[in-house]
Amino acid sequence: MKALVLTAPRKIEILDIPEPKVLDDQVLIRMKATALNKRDQFIREGKYPDIKLQTVLGSDGVGEVVEVGKEVDDAWVGQEVIVNPNVSWGEDQRVQSRSYSILGMPAHGTMGEYLAVNVDRIHAIPGHLTAQEAAAVPLAGLTAYRACFHHGKVTEGINVLISGFGGGVAQFAFQFSIAAGAHVFVTSGSKEKIKRAVAMGAAGGFNYNQPDWYKNPWKTKGGFDVVIDSAGGDQINNFVKIMRPAGRVVFFGATNGLPSSLDLYRMFWNQITLQGSTMGNDQEFEEMLQFIEKHKIKPVVDSVRPFEDIISAFDDMASNAKLGKLVVEI
Repeated sequence: MKALVLTAPRKIEILDIPEPKVLDDQVLIRMKATALNKRDQFIREGKYPDIKLQTVLGSDGVGEVVEVGKEVDDAWVGQEVIVNPNVSWGEDQRVQSRSYSILGMPAHGTMGEYLAVNVDRIHAIPGHLTAQEAAAVPLAGLTAYRACFHHGKVTEGINVLISGFGGGVAQFAFQFSIAAGAHVFVTSGSKEKIKRAVAMGAAGGFNYNQPDWYKNPWKTKGGFDVVIDSAGGDQINNFVKIMRPAGRVVFFGATNGLPSSLDLYRMFWNQITLQGSTMGNDQEFEEMLQFIEKHKIKPVVDSVRPFEDIISAFDDMASNAKLGKLVVEI
């Protein structure tokens, strides 16, 4: 089968490799579509722990079940399914186990013609989504769902700020918060992306390239109950400045690195929470799919490309110029 493989540090190639064998409790999926995540590019760049060469990349995917193991109901054969990329979350729903991993590293992922996974990893696709749209959901959607509702406790009427609108997780966090009835604002370095967010229902947007951008939302909007952030760095202190009392800053990444300082004085006086988050448990994956179906949420998709163009799609994702998920048909 054809698959995208990490063959050497910083090198990905489309190769012909053997089809996976199905174990007794597994299904074999003929993949129809996959989607790119920043995680995939970080793996390509060597910026991810425990990298294993000769691994098929990819965490997002949709396909058709074509074979089942001895312990799996034959009724799955022929069904189109979406894949939960969690591997061994564990019994504690609050935090992943030490053995936790995500499809695409170190286990083979979704960027190949076939994928073998345990039957408990597959779910029906929300009925209003195409295979290409559904393929954009798993990793980014689950990360956003946990950040918004488990940690952020986003509810109707509160003020929510989504930083870095344009990234996959940020877009889902934006759409989920809108669907929950919150007043949602965004930050971006792009005027075009801010305009797009407003057209999609944002109450406003702020250009983080302006040095004092954070002063305006505090004066005009009364501050925020929740901030969902992926970048970290010194902007964390700007968020602390614009939080309402008992506000929550939830972050799921640190692409800007560590903050040089942290405004602990303001944090303890206003009882502000700084909360880390990553992915989500299996129950949250099911809840996320139900939420998406209930509210008829469709992922923002930049483009759908053929599999032979997947490496150029990686290059485009690395440029940060795109708005929406990059989806690849297999």
